[in-house]
Amino acid sequence: MILDFYKGKKVFITGHTGFKGSWLSKILVMAGADVTGYALTPPTNPNLFDIAGLDGKITSVIGDIRDFEKLKAAFDDACPEIVFHLAAQPIVITSYEQPRYTYETNVMGTVNILECVRLSSGVKSVLNVTTDKVYKNNEWCWGYRENEPLDGYDPYSNSKSCSEIVTHSYKSSFFDNTDTAVSTARAGNVIGGGDFADNRIIPDCVRASMAGKPITVRNPNSTRPYQHVLEPLNAYLMIAKEQYEDKSKQGYYNVGPDDRDCLTTGELASIFCNAWGDGQTYECLKKDGPHEANFLKLDCSLLKSSFGWKPVWSAAKAVEKTVEWTKVYASGGDVPEITEKQIKEFFNCN
Repeated sequence: MILDFYKGKKVFITGHTGFKGSWLSKILVMAGADVTGYALTPPTNPNLFDIAGLDGKITSVIGDIRDFEKLKAAFDDACPEIVFHLAAQPIVITSYEQPRYTYETNVMGTVNILECVRLSSGVKSVLNVTTDKVYKNNEWCWGYRENEPLDGYDPYSNSKSCSEIVTHSYKSSFFDNTDTAVSTARAGNVIGGGDFADNRIIPDCVRASMAGKPITVRNPNSTRPYQHVLEPLNAYLMIAKEQYEDKSKQGYYNVGPDDRDCLTTGELASIFCNAWGDGQTYECLKKDGPHEANFLKLDCSLLKSSFGWKPVWSAAKAVEKTVEWTKVYASGGDVPEITEKQIKEFFNCN
């Protein structure tokens, strides 16, 4: 029912060449939406956007989210009804190496897309995708709620906190008395086939396994909420749809798994090794590095009570599906087919 809503809708996605953006683009193409994407060239080689068969299926504009004039030209050409803002510099370690670029992309990029919306007509639904790391992390044992203080520690997390605050200001200053609904979604760590990024646990597991090497794990005791990439995308599509139809549904929403799927990095690596088979193992990497939170999870009660949303796949199932996708890719199989198969399976279960 969610996907039926998007048939024929004009949708604008920033960051469409990234991991999440590529899965979202694939879903919307399958739903029959008219999709325009704006992003840098795919961030990795190989990358999901190319191998999932998206080239030519959407209007793809290659550009920097910091380039307002180019972004606005693409936006105006698309005349969207619905906007998903995913473009970001998303890696914590990179944010330590390139803090200025991280802030420019994650903060001014948000300003730029919201300016496009402000200066346009016809946009009814906007969703800014941020992160669970926007919260001031006290490393306590319960999940953060949407009314907790925002104050990410590292430059990536902090810049996404700023992106949230920018969105709140634009919503109050410019959109409250219009037909445009604006929300943010704070999602946890996602996994799935086609993530080739550096310094992420599952892509690191995949690279090691494909090379026949043991997996090395940084911070094995760090606890994070893990979910398949289709879980938050389902929530994003639901939020955008519901607020399009009823503006009172706009808000700030946590998107994460149930408590059972808040796992340590070591536990996730162990699940991956079992799913991969072939005697795969992991070992802990003893190396000093920049600060990363040890414990973080979300309270998703608001999303569940507002929309009746609930997770579909457990973390173990998410890893299983990631391994299934990866083995098709590694064997030279039909990647567009396995991607579509998993999307259909997920939404049929939902």
